[in-house]
Amino acid sequence: MVLVLDIINIVLAVALILCYSFQFIYIFIPFLKKMPPHKETTPHKYAVLISARNEENVIANLIESLHAQDYPAELITIFLVADNCTDKTAEVGRENGAIVYERFNKQEIGKGYALNYLLGRIDEDFGPDAFDAFVVFDADNIVTKTFFTEINKTFSDGYNVITTYRNAKNYNDNWLAASTGLWFIREAKYLNGSRFRIGACPQVSGTGFLFSNEIKKQNGGWPFHTLCEDYEFTCHSVVQGMKFGYCEEARFYDEQVTGFRQSWNQRMRWAKGGLQSFAIYWKKLLRGVFSKNFLACYDMLMSIAPGYIIAILSVLVNLFASAYYLIIGVPFVTVLLSVAKFVVPAYIGVWTLGFVCTISEWKHLRTSNAKKILYSFTFPFFLFTFIPIAFCALFMKVEWKHIAHKSVSQEDMSTMRESMDENIQ
Repeated sequence: MVLVLDIINIVLAVALILCYSFQFIYIFIPFLKKMPPHKETTPHKYAVLISARNEENVIANLIESLHAQDYPAELITIFLVADNCTDKTAEVGRENGAIVYERFNKQEIGKGYALNYLLGRIDEDFGPDAFDAFVVFDADNIVTKTFFTEINKTFSDGYNVITTYRNAKNYNDNWLAASTGLWFIREAKYLNGSRFRIGACPQVSGTGFLFSNEIKKQNGGWPFHTLCEDYEFTCHSVVQGMKFGYCEEARFYDEQVTGFRQSWNQRMRWAKGGLQSFAIYWKKLLRGVFSKNFLACYDMLMSIAPGYIIAILSVLVNLFASAYYLIIGVPFVTVLLSVAKFVVPAYIGVWTLGFVCTISEWKHLRTSNAKKILYSFTFPFFLFTFIPIAFCALFMKVEWKHIAHKSVSQEDMSTMRESMDENIQ
């Protein structure tokens, strides 16, 4: 029996393929096209920007990894804004050699406001041209020792914004931490890496990115204040025709959430922030699709809207249609097979994305070989749970919520950093 649901699911599947088939093409680009060679490298002076709220457990580990860089120490200055903190984040930051500013503002809440405040204080105390570029990190990050040496090569090539390679330091914890880590690995290597190779625009993703002093001046600081200020910044830059650089050799690791409630809250913020950026920039991005900047604008537009809409629509259609067919007496097996014709290919497609990342990044995944394989099979479930999250984000008010990070001993952190540094190549 052929149900109308079969036809609807085919239409939805075709729509997804038309919108996102280019991302499957991206998988092959790193294997087919090499990175362009670097130009002559010159030393630059960098300011590290860290925005932290109640991060006394992890901030010392990040600062220690920054002090351990093989890049000249006098060319790296570490700044920390302790944003509405009620713990010892500021004190720990100062004890470990960061220049700390404390900010207390209950009205303007969010990383975007904190970064803008920090940039303003740096301009006041050090001057507007004290640094060539700024590198943003989150408090739970750990940076490999060659990070600044490598990113300086790409900055010397003339890029005003640079994204880097991101991995999970707690990939071994559970399927949620591994899935989030795999999400960011894929974004770095098979989205941003491919975009960069073909002349499109990589996307900034929260942490581990660089922007030049020129960009700071053009934007008047950091005037991006949605729930995902990184996404907003990328949209803003794309519609202006700016091209970002990507440095795969500049690597860092961050801690991923392990509880489903925390993961839900985190991804709700991502989804809502994406929708906020879409509301601001969709007209300009759509116009850009019909310009010489079409690839970057199309890529960014697809990253925001159609996936949410088609995924939510597919779930609602399948739920209501399945209930209707069961009520009128269509056999359960028939309805189940109709739904499976859509779900199974979707699962296989997402699993393929995760499996390719797993195999190519095998030695960089910090877990056992058995778990590496297992987590590639749980990765699709992580993406599928984005669907109800995106649906809720359409209607619910979403606010930033603090995510607590685990305290790691100095001995364990030193061992972890040594392992990360050994696997740089």
